[in-house]
Formats: sequence, structure tokens, C-alpha cells
Amino acid sequence: MDKPRVDELTGRETMGHDFDGIEELNNPMPRWWLISFYLLIIWGIGYTIAYPAWPMLSGATAGFLGYSTRGEVVADIQAHEDANAALVQELNAVELASFDPQSDLHRYAVARGSSVFRAQCSQCHGSGAAGGIGYPNLLDNDWLWGGDLESIAFSIRHGIRNDTDGDARWSEMPAFGEILEPEEIVTLAEFIPQLPDADMESPGGVLYIDNCSACHGDAGLGDRDQGAPNLADAIWLYGGDHDSLMETITNARFGVMPAWGQRLAEEDVRAVAAYVHALGGGE
Repeated sequence: MDKPRVDELTGRETMGHDFDGIEELNNPMPRWWLISFYLLIIWGIGYTIAYPAWPMLSGATAGFLGYSTRGEVVADIQAHEDANAALVQELNAVELASFDPQSDLHRYAVARGSSVFRAQCSQCHGSGAAGGIGYPNLLDNDWLWGGDLESIAFSIRHGIRNDTDGDARWSEMPAFGEILEPEEIVTLAEFIPQLPDADMESPGGVLYIDNCSACHGDAGLGDRDQGAPNLADAIWLYGGDHDSLMETITNARFGVMPAWGQRLAEEDVRAVAAYVHALGGGE
């Protein structure tokens, strides 16, 4: 191997590379850079010894300082819970029917409920609680089973039509495709949008009285206590157009809501009820 050439101008050896006549001098690294480099190596080794670092089969090395970011989070959560313990106790004891919307407790409940709603409820009801097809709008006053604070909390706690809570709200519409003839279903789908001023003596009215009025009422105003929706307003959970009504009458609908009382603490159930109610829906 040829010996590197010495540059005549600087007296330094070259690296042996030649790029179109351009050569690189073999200059030593600056002393400050080398010192910094070696110090960083020493610091890095010390860091991996002091803090969690090296992956193992079931976790990482703990480090002799015992530091944990998860431990910090746990400590922060505990500090928050300790700071709000009195409010939580009061929230669990308050009669929701007499909840003062001007109180500090109510403001705390709404703030806490907002966080719970975003984490647990917004996936179905939307970030603004306006709902969607099959998911109720929580901003209007069309509430099955009641929209006061106690009723909202009960619905959240026990859920709707689930099979995990014996106190779940429950209603079930028959699939009239197994009961009525196809042409009768068409007649009903054309009749229902005419409520509440429809002609009850028409063929559609006769079918409605015989098959639907027991739950939805003679004028189609519904019965919230048994979970039968109002058919005479403009609020439709699954759509009020002809095709949607045909599907609903033929095959029925059966939306399910989890029993959040089995997943959330009681204070969170009450807090999210306060938040939803504060949005302006219900009563």
C-alpha cells in the first residue's frame, strides 16, 4: 500500500483520497471535541446504570435510582385525587335533583364529566354530543326514559338493552316483516310521516292503530317511560325517509349502550350526567 502523500503547503499527511485533484488532509480531531465525546460516553454509561434503560425479557433494567415515569404519573394522579377528595365525596352524596348549577361542586362535576365524556362517550355520541345515525343526539329535548339529571345518570349507570345489567333500560320493537305483508309495511311507511295529523281512518291509520299505537300512542307522540320514540317530530334516530322507515318497520332496531356503572366510578357517572345535562339537552 502506498504511503500517504504529505501536503507541501501544510506539511500534513493526506487521507489518500483524490477527488478530481482535491485531497483531504489527515488533521487530528479538535481536543475539545474529543474531550466532549469521551465525557458523553461516560455520561451515557452512567445514565443506563442509574435509570431504566436496557430491555430484558419481561421489562427493562430498573436502574439503581428506582426512577419511573409511570410512578410519576401514579403520584400525580394520587395527588389530584387527594386534592379533590372532599368534592368527590360531596358529589357522591348530593341529590342530583337538587344540584345547584351555580355551585362550585357543579362546576367541578361538569369539568370532570367533560373529560369522562371525551374519553368514553364521544366515540358514539360525537365530540360535540350531537350523535349520528343510531347514536342519540344529547343536545335536544327528545330523551327516551327521561332527560333530567337523575334519569340521565340512571341511563349511564345501567345502560340500554345490554345483557350485563339487570336494571338496563329496555325496549324492543317487533320486526314487522315477520308480522305484516310487504304492501302493509309500505302503507305504514307512507303513513307515519303524516303524524300527528294523519287520517286515522285511512288504511295506514288502521294499520298504525292496530300495530303501533300501543307503544307510540294514538297520535304517534311516543312514550318515553317505555322507550317508545316520538314519531310525530323531526327527530329520527335511524332516519325518517321512506327507505329508512321501511328498514325500521321490517327488521326493527336494537341499539345497545354499555352499563357504564360497571366500568366507571360512581362520581364519574354523576359527573358525566352533569356535563351532558349542562350541554342543554334533556330537561
